[in-house]
Amino acid sequence: MEEKEIRIKLHEVDVPAIVVQNVEKTYKLYDKPRDRMKEAFGFGKKKNHKLHYALSGINMDICRGETVGIIGTNGSGKSTLLKIITGVLTPTSGEVRVDGRISALLELGAGFNQEYNGIENVYLNGTMMGFSEKEIDERLPSILEFADIGDYVYQPVKTYSSGMFVRLAFAVAINIDPEILIVDEALSVGDVFFQAKCYHKFEEFKSQGKTIVFVSHDLSSISKYCDRVFLLNKGKLLGEGTPKKMIDVYKQVLVGQYNIAEAQETAEGSGESLIGNKEAGDSPAGRGSEPLEEASRLEESDSTPDAKINPSALEYGTKQACITEYYLTDEKGMRTTAVLKGSSFTLHMRVEFGEHIPAPIFAFSVKNARGTEITGTNTMIEKAFLEGVEAGQIKEVTFTQKMSLQGGEYLLSLGVTGYNGDTFEVYHRLYDVMSVTVISDKDTVGYYDMDSVVEVR
Repeated sequence: MEEKEIRIKLHEVDVPAIVVQNVEKTYKLYDKPRDRMKEAFGFGKKKNHKLHYALSGINMDICRGETVGIIGTNGSGKSTLLKIITGVLTPTSGEVRVDGRISALLELGAGFNQEYNGIENVYLNGTMMGFSEKEIDERLPSILEFADIGDYVYQPVKTYSSGMFVRLAFAVAINIDPEILIVDEALSVGDVFFQAKCYHKFEEFKSQGKTIVFVSHDLSSISKYCDRVFLLNKGKLLGEGTPKKMIDVYKQVLVGQYNIAEAQETAEGSGESLIGNKEAGDSPAGRGSEPLEEASRLEESDSTPDAKINPSALEYGTKQACITEYYLTDEKGMRTTAVLKGSSFTLHMRVEFGEHIPAPIFAFSVKNARGTEITGTNTMIEKAFLEGVEAGQIKEVTFTQKMSLQGGEYLLSLGVTGYNGDTFEVYHRLYDVMSVTVISDKDTVGYYDMDSVVEVR
C-alpha cells in the first residue's frame, strides 16, 4: 500500500488537533510613511500600497499525537503561520480550528514583560493561560528546576541573556500541561545541554500522545523527531510528507533548483499535494537523464555485482558537470555494496565536464534510512582539489576511509558543486542514489563506533 493511501486511512480515524483552511495573511506595504497617512484619512482615490502575501491559501491538518515540523527558507511564512495558529495574529481570510490547550514558545520576548522578574513573568504567563494562582504555585518548583537559572529568576528579564530567557520561557511552556506544544526557532538559542533536555521533553510528550508543532532550521532534529513535515516557500505550501522527502526537496529550494511550476502541474493532474511524486524522476534533471541511465546500466553490469542503485534517486543540477559512474570497493579493490565494520573502503565517482568549471567541489554524504545525515565530506573541506577543470575533461574521484558506522543499511548521496564568484552553484546532485550495508558483529551506542581501547586494572 502506498504512503499516501496509508495516510488517508489514518486521517479517517485520527482526531484533528489543528485544522488550517484556506488561510491567507496579507500586509499593506507603503513606499513612504506619508502614503499610509493619506490612505488612512482617505485623501485621494489612488491606492498608495501594494499587497504582500505572507501566507497564501494554506491548508493543513495536524492530528492528535503527531509531531509535525514546518520548514522553509527565511521569509517563507513559518513564524506567521504559528502566530495565527496560536491566536497571536488574525488571518486576513480563512479559518483555523484548534482542539486542545496550546502552549507556545515563539520568538524571544513574546508574552513576557521585560520589567518583571522571572517569577512575576511565570505568574503572568500562567494567568494568561487560565491557571489560578494556586495552580501556578504547584507548578512553580518544576518550572524553576527545569529553567535552572538560579537567582537570576529574581532579576528583571531585561537583564537576561538570550539563553537564560529561552530556558525560562520553555520551562513555562512545558509545565502548564499543554495538549499542543508549539515551538518556533527559539530552541537554537540555548546551549547544547539545554537543547538535549528540551528534546528529551519532546520524546516524553510524544510518548504521552501530545501534539507537537515546531519550526526549525536544524534538519537533523526535524528528521529525528517529526512524523510529518510541511514545506513552505514564499508564503505558499509546497507540500507535506515524510521528513526525508521534504528535506530533500527543501535542499533543492535552497539552491533555486526546484521547479515549482512543474510540480504544480503534476499535482493538478494527479490530485496529489504540490510535491506529489516529485522525486528523482520528476526533478529538473529528469528521469531519463544520462547519468541515471548510466546508473541503470551499472546496475545490470556484471562488473558491479549486487549494486544497490536507486532508480528513483532525487537528481538535479545545471548539468555543467555530470556524475556518470559511482561504486564502492573494499580493501582488496573489489566492487561491493557490503562493507565490514572496521575495514577500509573507497567510494569512486566518475565526473564528466561539459563546460569550464573554475573550482569544482566533489562531495558525498551518508544518511540513515530515516534521512538523518550522519557523516560526509568534500574535496574543499579536505583541501584535496582546488583547481579548475576544462570542458571535455573527465575526473576520477575517490574517497577512502575506515568504516566506523554501526551495522545496518545506509544511503549514499553524491554531488558536484562549486562557486562561480560569490554564487554557489549545484552542477549535479544525486540524493540517496545507492545503499551500502555495514556488516558488524559488535554494535555500540549511537551511529558510529569510537573504537575504544578498554583497560580494567
